[in-house]
Parts: sequence; C-alpha cells; structure tokens
Amino acid sequence: MKLPSPRGSLSSALIDTLSGGSGDLTAEPGDVEDFQLSLFICYELSYRGWDGVADEWEWHPRLLRLRSDLEQRFEAHLGDLTGVPQPADPDSVPAGLAAIVAADDGPRLSGYLRARATHEQFREFAVHRSIYQLREADPHTWAIPRLAGRAKAALIEIQLDEYGAGVTGRMHQELYKQTMTWFGLDLTYGAYVDRVPATTLAVNNLMSFLGLHRARRGALLGHLAAYEMTSSLPNRAYGTGLRRLGGDAAATAFYDEHVEADSVHEQIAANDLCGTFARTEPDLAGQVLWGARCALAVDNRWAQDVLDAWASGRSSLRD
Repeated sequence: MKLPSPRGSLSSALIDTLSGGSGDLTAEPGDVEDFQLSLFICYELSYRGWDGVADEWEWHPRLLRLRSDLEQRFEAHLGDLTGVPQPADPDSVPAGLAAIVAADDGPRLSGYLRARATHEQFREFAVHRSIYQLREADPHTWAIPRLAGRAKAALIEIQLDEYGAGVTGRMHQELYKQTMTWFGLDLTYGAYVDRVPATTLAVNNLMSFLGLHRARRGALLGHLAAYEMTSSLPNRAYGTGLRRLGGDAAATAFYDEHVEADSVHEQIAANDLCGTFARTEPDLAGQVLWGARCALAVDNRWAQDVLDAWASGRSSLRD
C-alpha cells in the first residue's frame, strides 16, 4: 500500500519521516483528519506495511512514542463518547452485551441502503467499508494467543468462518472483492485510504487500538461481539439493496454469507467467547462491555456522517 497524501502538519511529518526524511514527529495534529490519518499510518505498520517503508519502523522508538501519544488522545476521545470501563458481574456479561445492542438507537444506514440508496451512494458505501473488509477479521485474530480454553476455541470457531475454513475463495476478505468488482472498484488493498474521511479511519483505528494491546483484550472481544450481534439484519438489508440495484449473486455473496454466519456467531461471541472470558478473567468483565459500547459509538458516528452527506446532496467521500 502506498503512503497516503498528508492531511495536516503531523501526518505530513510522519509521511516525510517514513519516506526517508527528517519530519518532526512531535508536531501537533492539525485537526481530526490529520490525527486519525497519522494514527492509521502508525497502525498499518503492524498489518501489511507501506510500500518503500522498512519493516523496522513498526517497533522504532520514535514511532512508538508518537503512537503512544496518539493512543492516549484516542482513548480520551472514547471516554468522552462512552465513558470509561466499569466493573461488572462476570455472569452478567452476555446479558449486558444484549442490552447494549438492544439499546443502540444509532442511524439506520442499512435501511437507507436497502430502500433508497442510489448506485453511486452504495458504491461509496463499498469504498468506505473496503478499508476494513479487505482485512476483515485480522484485528480480532490478535486475541487468539492471549486466550485459553473455551474462550480461545470460541474465537477460533468464529475466525475460521471469517477466513473461509481455509478456502481462499470463501474468505470474507475475498468475497468482498466480488462486491467491489461489480461496482468497478480498485481491489488493491488500501487503495481508497485517501478517499475516506476521519470517521472511517476511526472505525479501523479502534480495532487496531484494542487489538494491538494485550491489556485491552477484553475490550477487543466485546468489540467483536458487538459486531457479530449487530451484523445479520444489516447484511440482509445490504444484500436486498444491492439486488434492488441489479446486483447479481456474486455481488451479493458477501452480504448473503454474513446473514447466516453471523446469526450463529452472535451466540458464540456473547456466551462462549465473552461470557467464558469474563468468568475466567473477572477483572476484565467491565472492559468487555466497554469494548462493545465503543464499537457501536464509533460506527454510529461514521454512519451519521455518511447519511448527513447524502442528505445534503454531496459525496460522503473526500475529493
């Protein structure tokens, strides 16, 4: 993936540094776009990296100092959105997750895409989601070596489906490429980083923030549970909306697959994964619920921005 275009003083300095220059990594972020892009650039070094950037930068002290500072600010932002993790009864975690999902009254982007979205708007939606879907499941896989027993087995059961049970063409990352192909989009990993706004990057940065830190393993599992518990019905709506626009079976395969898979994953994630984990590590039970709240809050902010853009007659993507 090529380094993106800068969006402010900090991302400019960071890109300059990774390109061999001597940028000032102590610069203040210019705005939220500059901030989220800078954090995204730091995190991508732990995924597939950037073209022309040495792998050693992932653990370079200067880079880690910058990433740590950005993460502290990001965590403070999450606290403003959802509060901080609070102690919870481990036995109540599955019910707590269900209550969080039931209480979610965020914008219904799926309903708009099902019934009203134009071809171009659905195409924009596919661009936004490509930043995550082309590496779907990868952030949550970091939790596997940090678990044991039934919780570990439950996570592997979920991830096995995400990775197509070892069949390349059934991997959800690969199925998403079929949707992108129908829209005539670039299938290159990270091709649209420059086009998506800060709210889209924040959705991805949250997963990386939780996944890269063992101390936040409980929140990462809660994040995954929230995704699995709120996925089946929206994906049914996405598939219906895409068929309304003429999408064929290959184009809708990604969404149709999630309707069935995530209805099963929902129970595994809430009970076998998060419930077992909370009873095994009761001090982190509250963290599980916090991770779920963060997942929904950050996704809802992104969805509202997309809907607001369309309501005002403009693109939800950056020029």
